[in-house]
Amino acid sequence: MYWRPITSTMASTLASAAAALLLTGIGHAQTEPSNALARDIFKELVEINTTESVGNVTAASEAMAQRLRAAGFPAEDIQILGPNDRKKNLVVRLHGSGKHKPVLLIGHLDVVEARREDWTADPFKFVEKDGYFFGRGTQDMKNGDAIMVTTLIRLRKEGFRPSRDIILALTADEESGSSNGVEWLLKNHRDLIDAQFVLNHDGNAITSDHGKPLYFEMDGTEKVYGDFLLTATNPGGHSSLPVPDNAIYRIAAALDRLAHYDFPFELNAVTRGYYQRMATIETGQRAADIKAILQAPPDKQAIERLSRDAIDHSIMRTTCVATRLDGGHANNALPQRARATVNCRILPGHSPEEVRRTLIDVFADPAIKVQYIDNQGEVRDAASDYRGYPPPPLLPEVVKPLDKLVAQMWPGLKVVPAMSAGASDGFYTSAAGLPTYVVGGIAIDKDNIRAHGRDENLGVESFYRGNEFFYRYLKTITSH
Repeated sequence: MYWRPITSTMASTLASAAAALLLTGIGHAQTEPSNALARDIFKELVEINTTESVGNVTAASEAMAQRLRAAGFPAEDIQILGPNDRKKNLVVRLHGSGKHKPVLLIGHLDVVEARREDWTADPFKFVEKDGYFFGRGTQDMKNGDAIMVTTLIRLRKEGFRPSRDIILALTADEESGSSNGVEWLLKNHRDLIDAQFVLNHDGNAITSDHGKPLYFEMDGTEKVYGDFLLTATNPGGHSSLPVPDNAIYRIAAALDRLAHYDFPFELNAVTRGYYQRMATIETGQRAADIKAILQAPPDKQAIERLSRDAIDHSIMRTTCVATRLDGGHANNALPQRARATVNCRILPGHSPEEVRRTLIDVFADPAIKVQYIDNQGEVRDAASDYRGYPPPPLLPEVVKPLDKLVAQMWPGLKVVPAMSAGASDGFYTSAAGLPTYVVGGIAIDKDNIRAHGRDENLGVESFYRGNEFFYRYLKTITSH
């Protein structure tokens, strides 16, 4: 995800959002039992460190299992399993009538690294301040984990018997690491999570502007994730004898060329449908530009203007950005080696190997080696030829209740099928033949997209409303 710094508009954004909620009669106080429970679970999850470096996903799985057992779930319906002691996944099943095949809910428990010195407060302390919840994972994605667990507990306590089994899998290593939980479960225990379709909560769904909801996004496809390692080597020598053939300079020059390179503009069936719908929502120059890029050929100036927005830029093309840099071995020696990691989010239809070869052309330096880092962390000379998955069919049992509920909770808001500019565990479920849809009810202002960023936070009312939305939606699609 892209993120932007917190701005001075946040206070007014919250006030506007709160006013809008009260006007529609769907504001939820913390004292409402289901929201109090969701907040308590949210806090517990945020304060369990689940980073790759020092965290423990198993601890989070066990904490959620304990809550589910306390809510009355039988021990045999709760599984904690995985490849090692730190990376165990939670799988729980709420049994239904069996009238339909199960629905699988997925969410990852791991979070991106967060250093205390970079944050205003401890990233692994759950803080409520100025109408926001702060902490690592508040946007990506312990909010969704807490909401899904809360929803299952509510349904269980109500004695609700769904028309299909509801399976929840909370898993490891979506962000990093070599033990991806969804992949591991599909390979080793598919029977536990096999389903007719999948709901992935890994997305905010509603984009807002100063608290005003703009549209409700349901992702039906996503980009392909790819990491690439750049390496430059040199014999080195004494730093008093500088030479132009410096490994760090070579890497820096290559990254500068990447910073000024744009992959070609491209729309696929999903992103074209997204912009066709957005053309009816937006106004002014932006609406005109959207219509212009839908023409054949697309208008280049319209593409350029839209590309100034980070989200549009990422939707319309493959993107690659430098994320890590390392070089040299001593302060008084010329660097013998310099390396950089480039992270790419690749449009469906294009492979990591295709992108690796494009990077080689962009860098235009035969002295720089460009390798691929696979999902297990292994560095390879060639990349995968995987080209993404086609979008799933828009199942009526998924889409029709969604349209109806969104209209009830956010009158006038349109549901827009879209492509995620990031990547998620939907990669694995979709590849396994399980139609996967990103559906949540969290609203995030477009000036406060802070997943993976410093001082990650989520609006309090947004969380509570998302909690109510998911409960209503899941109950609707699994009712008789």
